[in-house]
Amino acid sequence: MSIFPKISLRLEVENYLKEGFMNKEIVSAFGKEKAERKFETLLNHLSHPPSFTTVRVNTHLASVPHVKNLLLDELQKQFNGLSVPVIQHPDLQDVLLIPVIGPRRNIEKQQCEAIVGAQCGSAVLRGAHVYVPGIVSASKCMKAGDAVSVYSDIKGKCKKGAKEFDGTKVFLGNGISELGRREIFNGLPELKGMGVRMTEPVYLSPSFDNVLPSYLFLQNLPSAVVTHVLDPQPGEKILDLCAAPGGKTTHIAALMHNQESLHSFQNLLTEFFLMHPAVEWDRDQAWLVLGL
Repeated sequence: MSIFPKISLRLEVENYLKEGFMNKEIVSAFGKEKAERKFETLLNHLSHPPSFTTVRVNTHLASVPHVKNLLLDELQKQFNGLSVPVIQHPDLQDVLLIPVIGPRRNIEKQQCEAIVGAQCGSAVLRGAHVYVPGIVSASKCMKAGDAVSVYSDIKGKCKKGAKEFDGTKVFLGNGISELGRREIFNGLPELKGMGVRMTEPVYLSPSFDNVLPSYLFLQNLPSAVVTHVLDPQPGEKILDLCAAPGGKTTHIAALMHNQESLHSFQNLLTEFFLMHPAVEWDRDQAWLVLGL
């Protein structure tokens, strides 16, 4: 049973998705009423994290079994000895799957609360900690070291800096505050560190913040599939016109064993500099391509 409300979409977006989902084949196979129920079920599932966290191995630097063993050790540290399997994808041999555990319903809520924006909340459901820019509200008594319950403001109604919020919010789990309320809302725009370290998330999913960065790339499964469908071969010339943060670019390079002519472009400068550390590029050439 769902513990989160159905994902909230703009009406035109929901209608567009529904029109594509309820095509002639689906309606013919299930009937209109059952097809509509299946669409509602899909929207409920979209409000939850996926069943697996997927990471891609940089096979140019290490073998999949070697990285899998390193990752198992990392997960043991993160989950305090809890045994979490790492599964090699049966068809995409360079992709590893880590099951997401949850929802965990027996977490005791704390009196002290932190409210985060919907985007930050989605990241927490995928294993992230809470960083200061994502915090919208905090209890007036919140101090560094306090046990805090974290909620997502899924409708964007909470005012920045509020001391309490009674609107629609979704419980994401508990954590320990790294900063007090006064420090979080002191008006310094450069304050971007961790605000709450999640210790009891509703969905237990590993954090990949600086975890084996040379060997692993956190990547959604459809993105990893794309490069395998492309099937790049050594010696080919490939143009990537939407390259940041570099997932498919680095995947192409790995599958071609760096024996290719690969040109990657990104039209937004801010996104260009978010390229994964595994991507090596010439800064002077970057300015030239971007016309700056």
